[in-house]
Amino acid sequence: MLLDEYPSNTPLEAMRYLIGEANYGGRVTDDWDRRLVNVYMNQYLCTEIIDNADFRLSEIETYCVPNPEDGNLVSYKESVQGFPTSDHPAAFGQHPNADISSQREESYELLGSIISLQPRNAVEAGETREELLKKQMNTLHKLIPSVFNVKDVKSIMMRREDPDALKTVLYQEIERYNILLARIQETISQLQKAVSGVVVFTQELEETSRSILQNKVPQVWGKSYPSTKPLRAWMRDLGQRVEQFRNWVEDKMPPVFRLSTFTYPTGFLTGVLQTSARKNGVAIDALSWEFSVVKEEPDDIIEGPTEGVYVMGMQLEGAKWDAIKSCLSEPPIMELVSPMPVMHFKPVEGRRKMPRGIYICPLYMYPIRTGTRERPSYVISVELNSGTQSSDHWTKRGTALLLSSDS
Repeated sequence: MLLDEYPSNTPLEAMRYLIGEANYGGRVTDDWDRRLVNVYMNQYLCTEIIDNADFRLSEIETYCVPNPEDGNLVSYKESVQGFPTSDHPAAFGQHPNADISSQREESYELLGSIISLQPRNAVEAGETREELLKKQMNTLHKLIPSVFNVKDVKSIMMRREDPDALKTVLYQEIERYNILLARIQETISQLQKAVSGVVVFTQELEETSRSILQNKVPQVWGKSYPSTKPLRAWMRDLGQRVEQFRNWVEDKMPPVFRLSTFTYPTGFLTGVLQTSARKNGVAIDALSWEFSVVKEEPDDIIEGPTEGVYVMGMQLEGAKWDAIKSCLSEPPIMELVSPMPVMHFKPVEGRRKMPRGIYICPLYMYPIRTGTRERPSYVISVELNSGTQSSDHWTKRGTALLLSSDS
């Protein structure tokens, strides 16, 4: 209709809005997905697609718009039918690693289904299910960190000059981890009794034992913070999380914070904003974030910044950080995630104008970016130098920062 009414001046802006915002965009509830839709609309609905014959829709030559002078609607349909039945990631501007990641997820799902169909009384290497479960529980029991003494923690921190807002965050995190550690100890204790025949196997204990044998995190343990790690990797990660807070209490506030150790990273970042607001006598609503990459290694940093915090533990998905050029770059094949250097999260007053060549990179808690209704995965938007590529390029790549991987 728009093409018929405006034959000499195609209303591309109106078409982009109708398709990207009203039609398809109205059904997209995630803001980052809507950003991707608009990037595609700007790429496909442009003057070049009208003026240039055989306009290429991607870097693959197969995907192109036929010359309108060469045929009618039938020829267009024939051209579309000539497209590959299996789309290459480059057709959507994605890296080949996206295809590898998708195939890996499908393989994990298939293998997980096969394992779940195994009989419960199966014998492995001459060991029964109960013997395997006992061995796994003994291993896990050794990995469980000890709980914090909250009274002693508060007594120690009362004498310290750490910011009050960050002390509050520390107390809240310790209380959450104490609940988790106590739950793990109680579950393993009950499982040991159930295997020995002292208590009856409840449905919760049965589900927990099945998860342990399949190297999965039991559901009753995974409520404290979201994660897709297998059980053993999850237990090692739990030990590192608790260790940061224990060192904070017993030694000093860390000069570099591992953001992934917080069950609620947004709460920690809010505490940093409150500290800066009280220090400078400004309203917290007037503060925004300024991001910069630190060239020093975490072990070489002995003091924190005067404003804000140094943060580590983030990983890049869909890109790699070029430490020499200090910008985003293409990752090697099979490198699905790459480490991000230490970053300085600095609160600043007022919102400065966004410079050119910046990619607004979403930061998520774990690979499932949608999260759940109760616990969204999104944390904050981080500004990164897009390098030689445009920000639209990294948007199509699905580039994001993660606080936790699946391994």
